[in-house]
Amino acid sequence: MNKLIKLLIWPVFLAPLAYLAFTLQKLPQRIPVHFDFNGQPDRYGNKNELWLPVGIITVVSIGVYYLLTNLHRIDPKRSYTQETLGRMKRLALGLALFMSAIGFYMVKSATDGSINMSGNGLLVFMGLFFAFLGNYMYNIKPNYFAGFRLPWTLHDDENWRLTHKLVGVLWFTGGLLVTVLSMVLPPTAAKLSFFIIMGIASIIPVVYSYKLYAAKRKQKNNE
Repeated sequence: MNKLIKLLIWPVFLAPLAYLAFTLQKLPQRIPVHFDFNGQPDRYGNKNELWLPVGIITVVSIGVYYLLTNLHRIDPKRSYTQETLGRMKRLALGLALFMSAIGFYMVKSATDGSINMSGNGLLVFMGLFFAFLGNYMYNIKPNYFAGFRLPWTLHDDENWRLTHKLVGVLWFTGGLLVTVLSMVLPPTAAKLSFFIIMGIASIIPVVYSYKLYAAKRKQKNNE
C-alpha cells in the first residue's frame, strides 16, 4: 500500500496544474474568477489568473501531505505505531485527492459553464469528505498537529480518545446526512443545512471534551 501511495501521490499533486495547462488554450480570455454565496459569478478576470489559486491548492496539498506523513518525526508525543502511521498516510492521501479534486472543479467551472456553480455538487462532495474524515478521526492518536487539539485533550490521552471517538461518529453521520440533503434540497437550503449540521458536529465534541475535563478536575479536587 505504501509503495502504491508513493507511486500515485505526485501525479495526484500535479494533476490540477496539468489539467489547467491542457485546458488553458480552450478557455475564453475572460472567465469567472469569483462567485457569490448563491454560486453566481460576480467577478471576471483574465484566464491566467487561474494559475494562482490552482498553484496555491497544489502547494497546500503537498505541505499537508508531507506534514501528516512525517508527524512521527516532529511530534513531541511520538506515540505512533505502524498501524497509526499507515492510517495517517491513507488520511494524507485522501486529503491530497480532495485538494486535487477542488483544483479540477475550479478549472472546470471556469470553462463553458458545464458545471453549475449554484448547484449542490460541491456540497455532496464536501459531505462525503467529512464522512471520510470521520472514519479516520475515531481512533486518531494524540498529537500536536491533527485532530481536536484542545488544551484538555492534549494533556489527557483518555479525554483525547473519547473526544475523537465522538468526533468520528458525528462527522461520519453528519457528512452522510449533508450528502443526502444536498441531493434533494434546493441550493440555498442545502448550504444552510451544511453549515448547521457540520457546525453542530464540531461544537458538540468541544463541549463534551471540556465537560470530561471539568468532571476529572472536580474529582481530583474532592480527593
